[in-house]
Amino acid sequence: MTKKGWSFPRPSPMREGIAWMLLSVLLAAGMDATSKYLAQTYPVMQITWARYAFQAVPVMLVLAPRLPKLMRTTRLTMQLLRSAMLLGATVTFISGLRHLPLTEASTILFLAPLIVTALSMPMLGERVGVRRWMAVAAGFAGAMIVIRPAGEVVNLWVLFPLATAFLYALYMVTTRQLSRTDSSLTTLVYTGLVGTLVTSAIVPFDWVAPDARGWTLMVVLGIMGTLNHGALILAFRAAPAAVISPFDYSRLIWATALGYLIFGNLPDGWTILGATVIVGAGLYVYRHEARGAAGPAGG
Repeated sequence: MTKKGWSFPRPSPMREGIAWMLLSVLLAAGMDATSKYLAQTYPVMQITWARYAFQAVPVMLVLAPRLPKLMRTTRLTMQLLRSAMLLGATVTFISGLRHLPLTEASTILFLAPLIVTALSMPMLGERVGVRRWMAVAAGFAGAMIVIRPAGEVVNLWVLFPLATAFLYALYMVTTRQLSRTDSSLTTLVYTGLVGTLVTSAIVPFDWVAPDARGWTLMVVLGIMGTLNHGALILAFRAAPAAVISPFDYSRLIWATALGYLIFGNLPDGWTILGATVIVGAGLYVYRHEARGAAGPAGG
């Protein structure tokens, strides 16, 4: 205890990064649960608009004095394509959430890092060894377990989070490419601006007047999105990506808990098995990338 009061030791950068990552994951799961709840009443495009508008507009206002400088880019086409892919991923995921349990949709979404691994060779020129290809194959096998295409009835809505995983993977790959030429703030501005403008142009044609609860939840959706992005930035600033990225899988815990508490859904045995395979494959890829960052490694 000091003269001014209690003094607590500052957590190590690694623990701080993990803590911010866990908060970011919790907020992301909260956004998904809120989107699913809203999707029972409101059109998908309206929810997507709220997710962008109430997140992007405050950011734009804060960055307004710097916008002319931040809008400068030598890769405008790629910025627009990247923004469009994230918008498409948002629309397809919310569409799937409307008809699927939260845990199932979240599990399929975890294919995205494995798809990034598969795309990193043709799009980024990175070497992908046999063992990482095996991890990618295992991840897709896990997705097939969740989807169960040989079952008596196939819920075709699972194709929507599957499309989300592919779109989000392309979004992450183009983000890596843009990081070589544009600042993260420039990319953030284009993402919010494109999403807000496109959805604002479409949403009047598919609009349901929200009640007080609807407006509140839409604003909360945007606030959670802003806080999620901030927590993610702080996480990657405090600790290496290889350390904190695996904690993204804790999203399944929150998805399961929120899915049960709000919607009364629990994952079945096949979903748990498929999730275990996908997470295991993803963790292998993260571990391999961590070793590769430390020094040469095969596979």
